[in-house]
Amino acid sequence: MSRQHVHLSKDKETAVKVGSRRGIPQILKIKSGEMFKDGFTFYLSENNVWLTDEVPGKYIEF
Repeated sequence: MSRQHVHLSKDKETAVKVGSRRGIPQILKIKSGEMFKDGFTFYLSENNVWLTDEVPGKYIEF
């Protein structure tokens, strides 16, 4: 994979739309608020996509 950041959607509808571009989307809920409180950095790209360097497993809800 050539991505340098994890791309996050602001809501489920957007995630489904973006994920459907490459087949059946697999949507994971990220505890981004907890990540932010724990010191992780988030960036807002020019096209309004949230980015972060990594998402450790403890912040992923299946």
